[in-house]
Amino acid sequence: MGLFSRQKKKSGWMAISFQTDGIYAAYAQSAIGSRPTIEWLSFYPSAGYTLAASLDKLEKEHKTAGYQCANLLGTGDYQMLSVDAPPVPANELKSAVRWRLKDMLDYPVDDATIDVLSVPADKGLAARNSTLFAIAARNQLIQKRQAQFDEAKLALQVIDVPDMAQRNISALLEPEGRAIALLSVNDDGTLITVTCGGELYFSRHIDIAAGQLRDADQDAISAFHERITLELQRSMDYFDRQYHSTPLAKLVLAPMEGLDEPLRDYLSANLYVPVETLDLASVLNLSGTPELKSKDLQQRYFLVIGAALRQEVEAP
Repeated sequence: MGLFSRQKKKSGWMAISFQTDGIYAAYAQSAIGSRPTIEWLSFYPSAGYTLAASLDKLEKEHKTAGYQCANLLGTGDYQMLSVDAPPVPANELKSAVRWRLKDMLDYPVDDATIDVLSVPADKGLAARNSTLFAIAARNQLIQKRQAQFDEAKLALQVIDVPDMAQRNISALLEPEGRAIALLSVNDDGTLITVTCGGELYFSRHIDIAAGQLRDADQDAISAFHERITLELQRSMDYFDRQYHSTPLAKLVLAPMEGLDEPLRDYLSANLYVPVETLDLASVLNLSGTPELKSKDLQQRYFLVIGAALRQEVEAP
């Protein structure tokens, strides 16, 4: 799902992410019974191009005017909140959620674009009020993104969020009938998600960025590891309380160049679930993008690849 959608075009998804160091883009194709294929990747450094020039160069290099296109928001561009589902018909849901968010946002709710995502209930418990993720971004930001893509003649169908992009990758790793936690670290911070059956059950952001882990001294790194562990323990405890009948199988660490082994060792010593590290080559077809053998590139492109793995069911 995304915050904004238009009529779709050709198959597969191109995802574009605006990062501090430049623009990242990935194009993926999925087929039933085989690994998703990452067809190509592109990066345009902010030091060398304006945003408009980068998007224009992307369109010229890949002839992307007919692609289905998703733009991935940054962590600071939106808020994702858990709310009780209001007892209203489906066609009134967003309006009812908007009313509930009026005291939860840090700006007027009338200035927000809002989307909702249902959260599965625990099958082992008696019926209870269901919950939703409410995703809100400022209208001004959404309108600006639409205008930027229109100017570059790129067909923007969806504006998406990192939590859902990470969900798309997590869904490829799940043992049947069991949940997994997935943790990624990039220059925006740390993201923890819990998924089962391809559904997002839980998401939490931590303001510890890759640069902090990479550049800090040993004492500071130990403090960061301790904080990440504490947040994971709290997240897992919450998930266990809410979803007794959905066991958590493991924690998976997204690719992190030079950072994953120390963090994995620390987490393994302090958590009750197995901790694994992910190589995207184990779940994706990278034959057309051999550069993704690099852990550094896997880390940098991780979320934009996740956004390009989106799947949508056609309406009947």
